[in-house]
Amino acid sequence: MKFVPLPEDRPALMGILNVTPDSFSDGGVWSGERAVARGMDMLAQGADLVDVGGESTRPGAEPVAAPTEIDRVLPVVKGLVANGVVVSVDTSKAEVAEACLKAGASVVNDVTAWRDPDMRHVCAHRGATVCLMHMQGEPRTMQAAPTYGDVVAEVKAFLFSRAESAVEAGLEPSQVWIDPGIGFGKTLDHNLDLLANLGELAKSPWTVLVGVSRKSFIGKLTEDAPPGERIEGTLAAQTLAQALGARVLRVHDVLAAKRASTVASAVLHRAPRNSP
Repeated sequence: MKFVPLPEDRPALMGILNVTPDSFSDGGVWSGERAVARGMDMLAQGADLVDVGGESTRPGAEPVAAPTEIDRVLPVVKGLVANGVVVSVDTSKAEVAEACLKAGASVVNDVTAWRDPDMRHVCAHRGATVCLMHMQGEPRTMQAAPTYGDVVAEVKAFLFSRAESAVEAGLEPSQVWIDPGIGFGKTLDHNLDLLANLGELAKSPWTVLVGVSRKSFIGKLTEDAPPGERIEGTLAAQTLAQALGARVLRVHDVLAAKRASTVASAVLHRAPRNSP
């Protein structure tokens, strides 16, 4: 079994390492040895694990064939594992997950929550920690017209069902993480509703992961700031998610997130005094 220990005093920080030509924030920046070096930099800055992805999931992204994705991510996974980094692979393909878990990855971060029918078996067989995310639709079309009756209730029901299926497959509850999928088939209002009600997910037995880093809803709230200028909004959203129970934060700016989460933890762990 591949267990990922989580810090007790703050959320775990999952550094984002995209080895893709077309990711929304850092596409084409990292590959090969440069990607391994970037992962090591994130570890030095305070990342608890590094999430390596070889297929962009930005709105409008086209799918990538499994062999291409493996060619992108496997050398990076191997390089990071060899240097003692806890590695997550960001993939929705069982073939890619199998190759990376065999190479030493510990986590499978699946934005489709096991739409690939073989993914459940691969994760259970390898004893991987899994992150199961909610997404309405698929990356190419997910932002066309996302619609919900009750976004919080629907996302919660979906994630709890998927989490229970992971335990039924043989994983321990501590190996199951759930992610509401901020920005994945959601409008601005949907994203805000999910973040405001994150406590409903955090009350469950499952570890809650939140990924808001540099996302478009932050740009919409901050005068259309481009991805590279969304750090203040990102830190605000991450801190609020932490206060509402997120145990893992998926981040681009590791050092800033580490400092913000440390300060937030110092306050959150201080018991308020009783009013007279």
